[in-house]
Amino acid sequence: MLCRVSDLDATGCRQFTLGGGEWPVRCFAVRSAQGIRAYVNRCAHLRLPLNYLPDQFLNYDSSLIQCYVHGALFAKENGYCLSGPCARASLAAVPIRVVGDAVLLAEGVDENAFAARYE
Repeated sequence: MLCRVSDLDATGCRQFTLGGGEWPVRCFAVRSAQGIRAYVNRCAHLRLPLNYLPDQFLNYDSSLIQCYVHGALFAKENGYCLSGPCARASLAAVPIRVVGDAVLLAEGVDENAFAARYE
């Protein structure tokens, strides 16, 4: 299980990792109007983590994902960059499914193979 749906309040995010070893891939789940989405925690611009503090990925009114390094703003629904130096790029989506209160990796996705793409 990546996280619980109940861990995500109406506007919240929750960090999780994928893969094993010393360098698992950092990711996060976010609740949007269209449901729960998940992304690799890496800005489309400089490939740095989006957050500075644990589970803090959203702008001041929780409407968008924001990169703390340079302020780029991303849509929660699709990870598309709406403003900033990475405009028109997107965050890397993590394929997930929701079963009851559990947010899980999508069926058929090999966690280690997926994580290896982002080492």
